[in-house]
Order: sequence, then structure tokens, then C-alpha cells
Amino acid sequence: MKKFLIVLGIVAISLTGITIFKNLIIKSVVTTVASRITGAPVHMDRFQLNILSSTIHISGFKMYNPSGFPEGILVSCPEIKVIYDRTTLFKQKRHFLLVEIKLKEMGLTKNKEGKLNVDSLKIAQESKPSSSIPMQIDLLTLSIGKIIYKDYAMGTEPSVRVYDVNRHKSYKSIPTAEQLALLVLAEPMKAAGIQGAKIYGVAIVAGVAVLPVAVAATFIGKDSVQQIIDTSFEHAYEISLEVIKRMGKITKDEAPNGVIKANINGTMTALILRKAADNKTEITISCRKYMFPKPDIAGGVLYQIVDKL
Repeated sequence: MKKFLIVLGIVAISLTGITIFKNLIIKSVVTTVASRITGAPVHMDRFQLNILSSTIHISGFKMYNPSGFPEGILVSCPEIKVIYDRTTLFKQKRHFLLVEIKLKEMGLTKNKEGKLNVDSLKIAQESKPSSSIPMQIDLLTLSIGKIIYKDYAMGTEPSVRVYDVNRHKSYKSIPTAEQLALLVLAEPMKAAGIQGAKIYGVAIVAGVAVLPVAVAATFIGKDSVQQIIDTSFEHAYEISLEVIKRMGKITKDEAPNGVIKANINGTMTALILRKAADNKTEITISCRKYMFPKPDIAGGVLYQIVDKL
């Protein structure tokens, strides 16, 4: 009996050691991949994968500011829970039935050059990444706490604003890790009403499933984005005018023709609405700055218009 207990103890210790070693390896891989996708340092306090219950628990997840910004935390998620399909665990495309993310705090920082830390991330530099990590997330629930916004553009001491968002949102059918990252970064800012971030445009170009419509936006030119929205011409024009007035300076307002022109972030922006079938409306937005196309800004304008509908 004594030998049996000794053997049992050795087996238990060995299994515990293997489990800890396994979790440490996966933790290292996940943080490395997350850092590579975003272009910012990522850390997590604990990673635990349970094969029997098909769950993953992550605690103390933090993404830090990219280079060129003061040291600080960009995203703090004290808890992330995942329920996965164990049959896809070792496949290239993994299937996650549920992902729950508790985002306690987001630290937005604008540096002396007027750039936001989120817009300086690697993931925000190109609308279509050269490579993506495929996955299938059936349902994502995102709990958003608060945003602390530090603006260093006016001096050495930042002006600080705090946004208590306190919202819970759900999303379906997320196909890549890059889209998941863009969603987690852009949605808290959108919920707080923060305007003008480049990452909004990148998110919509990448096809992030955050818009309250079924049809995704299509780029019809180097500077233009187009989408058919399920609302009347009159309502679409009213909302478009409201959003663009908030974002920039109106230079042309022709409601009968569905034309709005404005200066937004130094770009010449043109919006054209056309009536479509079944009381729907086609919206086209183009942006140029010094004759150079700015599709990310066009996408950002569309992102915020559709969100208001």
C-alpha cells in the first residue's frame, strides 16, 4: 500500500509538471503571436488550458504601448474565458464556441506629434494584412469598462479624460485573429464616442463584423468605399450629415442630390447617396489628401455613419 501511494504521488507530480509545462509553452506561443499581430508587447499572468472541459482561462492579459509612446498599458483584460472545440485543437483553423473578454481598462495616448497609440500599432498600418491567422469564433462577448485618454500634444504634462463606458456587447462569426484584435481595439473607442481614429477605417476595410448590417463594405477604387444600407434615402442623408458635421467642416450640402462634401482630417471628402431597391440606399464615400487617396479615412467615415443608423 505504501509503495502504491508513493507511485501514485510520483504520477500526480509528473502529471502536474507536464500540465504546467504545457501551459507555459502555450502561454509563450500565444503572447508571441499576439505581439506579432499587434506590433506591441503583450503579457499575461496566467494561461490555463483544460482539455477535459474544453476551456481556456487567461488572467492578467495586458498589451503595452508601441514604441514612440510613454510606457503604459494600452489594454488591460483581467479575465478571458474560451470554450473551444477540442477536435480542432491541433488543426490550423481552430473553432471557438464562445470567447468572453472582460476589458477593464483601455489606455489611449496621443503623443506630441498628434498620433494615437492604437493608430501606431502594426495591425493599424495596413488594411489587409499579408497573412492572417484563421479561426472560427461563433460568439464573442466583450465587457468594456473604462477608457483613460492621455493627450501629450499640448505639452509635457498630458490632459487626461476618463470615459466610463460600462457596456456589454456581443458579436458573431469572427474568422481571423486579426479581426478579433481590431474589434477589441476599436469597439471601446466607438462606444465612448471618440472620433477620428485611423483604426476605424482599418477595421471596416478588414471586414470586421462590428457593423449592424449584413452587407459588408466594398472598395470600388483606391479612395472610395461603397455599401448598400437598409434604410431610406432621407434617413441616410440626415445621419450622414450629422456625422460628417461632427467629424469635419461641411463645404457642400445638396440634400436633393444626396451629395455632401467636407474637409475631414485635412482630406477632401465626398459622400454620394443613391436610392436602391426595396427602400435601401447606396452610399459611396471617397477621401483624398493632396490628390493622394485615403481609403482608411473613407472607411472610418462609413464606419461611424452606419453605426448611427
